[in-house]
Amino acid sequence: MKADKVFIFGMDCMAPQLVFEQWRDELPNLAKLADSGAWGELRSTDPPITVPAWTAMMTSKDPGTLGFYGFRNRKSYDYDELYFANAAYVKEKTIWQILSRNRKSSVALGVPQTYPPKPLNGTLVGCFLTPDKDHQYTWPDEAKYELDRLAEGDYIIDVKEFRTDDKDALLDQIYVMTRRRFKVVRDWVKTKEWDFFIFVEMGVDRIHHAYWRYHDVNHRLYEKGHKFEFAIRDYYKYVDEQIGTVLPLLPKDTQIWVVSDHGARTMAGAVCVNEFFMREGLLTLKEKPTKQRKLKTSDIDWSKTVCWGEGGYYSRIFMNVKGREPQGIIEPGDYDKTRDMIKAKLEALGDDKGNPIGTKAHKPEDLYTKVNNVAPDLIVYFGDLAWRSAGSVGMDALHVFENDTGPDDANHAQNGMFILTGPGVKPGKREGVRLYDVAPTVLSTLGVPVPEDMIGKVIE
Repeated sequence: MKADKVFIFGMDCMAPQLVFEQWRDELPNLAKLADSGAWGELRSTDPPITVPAWTAMMTSKDPGTLGFYGFRNRKSYDYDELYFANAAYVKEKTIWQILSRNRKSSVALGVPQTYPPKPLNGTLVGCFLTPDKDHQYTWPDEAKYELDRLAEGDYIIDVKEFRTDDKDALLDQIYVMTRRRFKVVRDWVKTKEWDFFIFVEMGVDRIHHAYWRYHDVNHRLYEKGHKFEFAIRDYYKYVDEQIGTVLPLLPKDTQIWVVSDHGARTMAGAVCVNEFFMREGLLTLKEKPTKQRKLKTSDIDWSKTVCWGEGGYYSRIFMNVKGREPQGIIEPGDYDKTRDMIKAKLEALGDDKGNPIGTKAHKPEDLYTKVNNVAPDLIVYFGDLAWRSAGSVGMDALHVFENDTGPDDANHAQNGMFILTGPGVKPGKREGVRLYDVAPTVLSTLGVPVPEDMIGKVIE
């Protein structure tokens, strides 16, 4: 496959079952693109979460090689609070950096983990990790002055808070964000020089987390006839319309992608991982909490603690190893035995009624080609990601049915989606395509050598 230009519509969290099955007839532009090209599920990273998934897609390197395993990571084996992995921690070359070295130009708009911006041959607008618009979040810096003008209003990097009970205001903000961002896309497609253009819309992810209970009949809180029952469907239709406004502006014979970094599914509830560890005698706090609160490492009695966990759509488990952690108690020779014990306990933990849920606790070395920086000792998917991890303490329960960090209805699913169409693309459903395959395919399409250390394959 060869083409002069490649354009990617990145739709964070867009769910393949909604695009290809449930609403295919109501999404004419996506359906037309799929009918004219290759399409199917796109296997995400482990873990399937925005950071590091988009960077893994743009570099064709797994999280172990990248050296970060989610939004928040350990800097060292000390008991410091976790840091947020922004672009400063990305050491591997992205598609647009490789293209810049080959004298090709790019536009990267809103791709997660691109703040703070780095130089490129082209234009870059940073992502939702940008603290606020007073910071430099574009390259070149003057590009930010175009955004508000082109958006015909305040260019919105991300909605302010998607875990909120004010659903009316949030829905309005998601639409305003998406509408204004697509205005920028339509202008820059015509006015910027580019061989490669990628635009990532976060609204799909935000609307899933905020409105999934109203959409999915299998959600425990689904209420037929609720005024938000079709909020997600209607937004998908709106995004489809917006994609349709860009397609006529793309040069002929452009290779076009629609991709998501992971999918979405109903969240059954949350497993209180640190409450579980306390009941099992693996975690001891200095004082018993009297109300729900976030676990801080300063709360922990390290002399009596084997392990602790972080909350999120998946859980990261950290062990307290002698000679590794400052006050470790696990003998290094007992590390493997202790980790296997923790893994077995987590995988045996059922739902609130004791029924098995199919939890998997993964060892990083089994998932990645390399394990760089400070990886979790275990990466846990509770109930195949049907249950999230609640890291808070003081909850006096092993299972809860509301997210401990604010209202949230959906968890991430392992498979996102992709559509690929353009010169030389044979139409039809494809199986076994991975997120890592995007970067080598884009580079090959543009006639740029694919680096040998990329782990993905060119989609033929």
